[in-house]
Amino acid sequence: MSVSSASSFTGAVATPHALATDAATDAFRDGGSAVDAAIAAAAVLTVVYPHNVALGGDLIALVRSPAGTVTCVNASGWAGAAVDVGAMRANHGSELPARGADTVTVPGGVRGWESLHGMGGRLPWRRLLQPARRAADAGVPVAASLGAHLADPENVDLHGSEDFDRVFRPGGRLLQTGDDLRQPALAATFAALADGGPDVFYRGELAAGTVRYLRSRGSALDEADFADFRPEITAPSSVEFRGLVVSTSPPNTHGFIMLRALAAIDEFHTAAPLGDDLATLMRVFHHGNRLRSEYLADPRQAAVDTTALVHDDLRAATPVGDAVVARSVPRGDTVGVATADGDGWAVSLIQSVYHAFGSGLVDPDTGILFHDRGTSFSLDAGSQNVLAPRKRPLHTLMPVIVTEKGDLRHVLSTMGGQGQPQILTQVLLRMLDGQSAADAVAAPRAVVGQQALGCTDDSVVVEADADDAAQASLRASSFETVEVPGHSENLGQANVVRAGADGELTAAADPRADGSAVVVQYARHRRTS
Repeated sequence: MSVSSASSFTGAVATPHALATDAATDAFRDGGSAVDAAIAAAAVLTVVYPHNVALGGDLIALVRSPAGTVTCVNASGWAGAAVDVGAMRANHGSELPARGADTVTVPGGVRGWESLHGMGGRLPWRRLLQPARRAADAGVPVAASLGAHLADPENVDLHGSEDFDRVFRPGGRLLQTGDDLRQPALAATFAALADGGPDVFYRGELAAGTVRYLRSRGSALDEADFADFRPEITAPSSVEFRGLVVSTSPPNTHGFIMLRALAAIDEFHTAAPLGDDLATLMRVFHHGNRLRSEYLADPRQAAVDTTALVHDDLRAATPVGDAVVARSVPRGDTVGVATADGDGWAVSLIQSVYHAFGSGLVDPDTGILFHDRGTSFSLDAGSQNVLAPRKRPLHTLMPVIVTEKGDLRHVLSTMGGQGQPQILTQVLLRMLDGQSAADAVAAPRAVVGQQALGCTDDSVVVEADADDAAQASLRASSFETVEVPGHSENLGQANVVRAGADGELTAAADPRADGSAVVVQYARHRRTS
C-alpha cells in the first residue's frame, strides 16, 4: 500500500525584472532550489535587460548551503594570453577605451551558472534555460529601464553600429519602451546551450564562432582562452557586525569596502551613520574608494592583503578637493538577484556587462552581447591592476549574505558600479535598525565617488528625498553634493531576501528598476510504500 504525504516548500526571490522573478518562481514550483531559481532568473535577465547583463558578461555569487557554509563563485573572466599591454598603450594612450574589442575579457557568466548548478541545483540544466529561450524567441516588451538607456545620449555612440542596430534599431527605428524586443539568434544560442550544456559556450563550434567574431573586431582572445577558463571557488571575506557575520566576495572584487565601513562604524561607535553622521560614513567610503584604486587587483597575479584592506587605518581619511571629473560612468552595468528557500539554500548573484550595453559588440550569428569589463584594467606599469595575460580586472561585482550563528538572515544584491558597497551597506543598516526589507530598499541613498556623469571622486550623489539630518551632514562636509531625484537609477537597483529568526522569508525588489519580489509556498508531495 502506498501513502502520499504533502509538506510545504517555501521559496523567495527578488530581481530587477518581473519576468525574471516569474522564471524563478516557476523553478520553485517545479521542485527547484534557490540555486535553480537564481540561474533561471539570471538567464531571463540576459534577454530582457541587455543594457545591464548578457550571456557575454561576468558573474560573481555567494551560495549558502543548508549546512550553513557560504561559498563564493568568482566567474570573472580573464584577459587573453596573447594580450600585449605595450600595444594597448600605443593604440589607446594612458587609458583603455570604454567600448570595443579591446575591452572584452572572457565572459565568465555561463561557467558561473554551471558551478552554481553543481553546488545545489535540482532541476535539469535544460529546464533552467527554457524561460530565457522562450523570451528571446517570442519577444518581450522593452522595459522602462532598457528604453531609457536606449534613448540616453550617453549611448548614442552605439547608434549606427551594424551589430547594435540589428537588435536595437530594427528597420532603422530605435526601440522604445513597450516595443517588442525579439532576439532569434540569441534564442538559438540558448537552445544550443540547453542541448549541449554550458561547455558549448567555451569549447566547440559555438565557442569557435564567438572567437572568430571577436577577432574580426580586433580582439586578442583565442579559443584556448575560452576553453581554459574556470571560475574560482573560494571562501568569502567576512566581518562580524552587531552579532552577525556579513560575507561578501574577496578580491579581485571590491567587497572589502563594505566590510571596512562596517568595521569603522563599530570602531567609531557611530550612532547615526545614515543621519547626523552620514558625512563620516561617506569619508570612510571615500577612503575605501582610494584603497580600491591603489591596491585592488587579481590576487592570482598581484599581492593583495585583504585583511589590511578591511581593517588597517580605519580612522584614516583621504583629502577632498583635487579629483578629476569622471570621463565615463558605467550606468546600467549590472543585475542583482536574491533567492532563498525553506531547505536552507540561498544565493546572492551579481551578473554584468559593466557599462550600459557593455562593449557594444553583438555577434550577429549568436546574438551574444559582450561586456567591457577589460576597461577596468590599468595601463600604468606601476599599478597592481595593470593589464596582463590571463589576468582578471579589478571588479565591482559583490554579492552579500548575512548570517547569525550560521542561520541565514539576509541576502543582498545590487547594481550600481563603484557604489555597490555603499548601497548594500545602507540597505543593511536600515534593516538592522528595524525597517522592513521593502522600506530599506526603497529608502533614499547617498553614494560618494564617480556615480554619475560629471561627478568626481569627491562628489556625493544624494537623492532629493533624503532626510534633513543626512542632508545637513553632507552640507557641513567638504564634499561636493550632487542632488538627483528620488528613486534614481543612478543610486542602484537593490534586491533583498530576509529571513527572520523563525525562518520566515520576506523579499523586496527596488522600485528603481522594473522588478518584483515574491515569496511562494508549494505543496511538495512524497509517496511511500
